[in-house]
Amino acid sequence: MTTRIERNGLQIDHMLFDFIEGQALPGTGVEADAFWSALSTLAHDFGPKNAELLKTRETIQQKIDDWHIRHRNQPHDHEAYKVFLSEIGYLLDEGDDFEIETKNTDPEIATVPGPQLVVPITNARYALNAANARWGSLYDGFYGTDAMGTPAPMGGYDKGRGARVVARARVFLDDAFPIDGGSHADARRYHVQGGALLVDDMPLAQPEKFIGYKGHPKAPDAVLLRNNGLHVELVFDRTHFIGSRDQAGLADVRLESAVSAIMDCEDSVACVDAEDKTLAYANWLGLMKGNLTDSFEKGGKTVNRALTPDPVYTAPDGKGDVTIKGRALMLVRNVGHLMTNPAILLKDGSEIFEGLMDAMITALIAKHDLDKTDGLRNSHHGSVYVVKPKMHGPDEVAFADETFTFVEQALGLPQYTVKLGIMDEERRTSVNLKQCIRAAKHRVAFINTGFLDRTGDEIHTSMEAGPFSRKDFIKRKAWIGGYENRNVDIGLECGLSGRAQIGKGMWAMPDLMAAMLEQKIEHPKSGANCAWVPSPTAATLHALHYHKVDVFAVHDKLRRGGRRAHVDMILDIPLASYRKWSKEQIAKEVENNAQGILGYVVRWINQGVGCSKVPDINDVGLMEDRATCRISAQHIANWLHHDIVSTDEVMEIMQRMARVVDGQNADDPTYTPMSPGFDTIAFKAACDLVFDGRNQPSGYTEPVLHQRRLELKAAQ
Repeated sequence: MTTRIERNGLQIDHMLFDFIEGQALPGTGVEADAFWSALSTLAHDFGPKNAELLKTRETIQQKIDDWHIRHRNQPHDHEAYKVFLSEIGYLLDEGDDFEIETKNTDPEIATVPGPQLVVPITNARYALNAANARWGSLYDGFYGTDAMGTPAPMGGYDKGRGARVVARARVFLDDAFPIDGGSHADARRYHVQGGALLVDDMPLAQPEKFIGYKGHPKAPDAVLLRNNGLHVELVFDRTHFIGSRDQAGLADVRLESAVSAIMDCEDSVACVDAEDKTLAYANWLGLMKGNLTDSFEKGGKTVNRALTPDPVYTAPDGKGDVTIKGRALMLVRNVGHLMTNPAILLKDGSEIFEGLMDAMITALIAKHDLDKTDGLRNSHHGSVYVVKPKMHGPDEVAFADETFTFVEQALGLPQYTVKLGIMDEERRTSVNLKQCIRAAKHRVAFINTGFLDRTGDEIHTSMEAGPFSRKDFIKRKAWIGGYENRNVDIGLECGLSGRAQIGKGMWAMPDLMAAMLEQKIEHPKSGANCAWVPSPTAATLHALHYHKVDVFAVHDKLRRGGRRAHVDMILDIPLASYRKWSKEQIAKEVENNAQGILGYVVRWINQGVGCSKVPDINDVGLMEDRATCRISAQHIANWLHHDIVSTDEVMEIMQRMARVVDGQNADDPTYTPMSPGFDTIAFKAACDLVFDGRNQPSGYTEPVLHQRRLELKAAQ
């Protein structure tokens, strides 16, 4: 039995209680009695409103289901559908124009476009890697990936490939930092004279891009440059195995890479109880205090990780210091409004809403950073950045705003200290995005798009409308372009440019960097001043795109052109227009979905891994989290519901794909196979997501995954 401590009507698991009182509270100036009293008020007074918002979701969904059922045998009447959505309060009037009033955002949020990482907060090593990914080696990025068109070589250092890496990096330097009358490819000496950087006695074409240096001005150890707000460091070392071969002694080109990083308590973690939540909160505390460390074995040696300090350079004129950020600005993603957690029970024995618990505890922990005057600081502008996922419409955004106002008062923080990130991933938010931003206009610091969750909600919302297209064809439908463009357009209309982030979604193939370099430049070209990448190396390579594209110039152009997409396009349901699929086409689609679900769920349930690189049916590693699982599960559920495929056919595919997944994990000694019995908790969880997918709230995977993970932990 779980040992619980009672405080102010709350029954708190002893692990979480001991952490809060022993580690989180000391040093914040918040007394324990005041904290527990406030959390109890938040849980008991705000909880019922949270529940009402969830009930509204169910009521609206039932009305939409009923409408589609009544009109199923008729041609779709788009105008009648819009009128209906307005009548039930789903589609709202946009209201008057306005601009956000968010203040005190850090440059990484407001004025420095760049890559953004999302990392599970429960893994200290990953969290530290993400925070330290503010800087990355361009040489390593080119050499160790397929970014130059061929895979990284096996074995020792390949001098030929190394030479190509150096040449490619020089091309980048010529593009971003051209020399007046010369080229970095021919450079033999970099030195500082009269406050200017000279390359073989030639100045930069744009001298203001020289920011500072380390070492002696006549032969610096490092030179700091800046382009489009992003820094680049040239590292010189003639004793280095690369620098010794370089005519200028250039040993590396280091890019400012992950400008910001979301420390995730939600989609990429498997947190189902107090043990899991305490781990998540403890790592967040270490990041905010600046003392998080981790050790691991690599190549027979112990490797220690800690947060990187801020690098210091000499100003160009030699008369002062230039200090820049050594770590990504850290945001924390709280859980959405749906889930509860047994870490804390209320007076009636029910579980606390996890999002309310996250709001109070992550903000409390962030006070350790806010109260610093020196050392490793996260926000230099006195802000806490909370990303809030899976909100449905402006009422739910307003509830989040109200929640954080209460939290700020309880913790003695100025109002609007907590900045809010609104994830535009549910259709009721997409069609009402302007009103959603208005509902938190004093604290909005981030909006983004995410194809996976957004498509999962699209399928669930219109489940009764008919069978959906195959997933690859859903991406080609008009609604997705409208969704992506409208998000940026409305963000600009609401004044986010220069004040907040407008983000785009994840590159899901961490091993395919050449393809990423080719395709992901479209994100800054679209007006996104941040976009998600799956690794620190990917962040370094994606940073090249922000050197090529001036995002704020894109913003100016887009504002002059007016809105490119309207709500009608978003309400164009991506149903299958052609359904004469062969049995082979149907089976292939279901196999692809089933294999992805099983490959993800088996790790989630058995190992508590919330995000990982999972081989797809073609053995291509894909970053999988609950969003990818949601779209796959809802897609099969939709085809089952509309008799595209039968229950028996799906079960046969699930079992066959379970064998495939077992084979893909055969070398993992900690792996528990699902075959041949197909009676494991993990396999049952995957089947629940598919066969009961139509009945899951908004098509979310969390209720099933949490229940089955708790079942496994109890059995163990």
